[in-house]
Amino acid sequence: MKFVPTALPGVVLVEMQPMEDERGFFARTFCRDEFRARGLCDDFPQCSISFNQKRATLRGMHYQESPHAEVKLVRCTQGSIHDVIVDLRPGSPTLRQWVAVELSAANRRALYIPEGLAHGFLTLQDETEVSYQISRPHRPEAARGVRYDDPAFGIRWPSPPAVIAERDRSYPDHALQRPA
Repeated sequence: MKFVPTALPGVVLVEMQPMEDERGFFARTFCRDEFRARGLCDDFPQCSISFNQKRATLRGMHYQESPHAEVKLVRCTQGSIHDVIVDLRPGSPTLRQWVAVELSAANRRALYIPEGLAHGFLTLQDETEVSYQISRPHRPEAARGVRYDDPAFGIRWPSPPAVIAERDRSYPDHALQRPA
């Protein structure tokens, strides 16, 4: 596996290094020892998937409030997504900054998202599936979010969302919320 840092400290793009032969290829998607050697979370007791029927479905921007903050390892297993991470860590030199990467079934990349960052994505194709490995079980009472179009972040999406949950559409401006 290849670990590629992004502009946000701790956010890492994880690329497979396939071993190919006449049958196709074999590649590791996770290795506890390699994650641990880089100081990354290596324990993911919850795994989830999100299936999205329509292109331009937006999910996010979500995070879990401390003490239930979670690390995520996100991979698109069918279709493709424009994946966005926003830094909400108080005192971070990149506070309120964001990065975006394309994750797809074709590029087979994963994104490692540490605690304290909001995560969301926009589907780029119909019938897109996203797989999550998560460091803590979901706690509904700790679920939080910021709006995908909040001017505090200025996220540039490749297209407007066509499908979005009311909850995700109605988060207040971040400037009006207490710090994450």
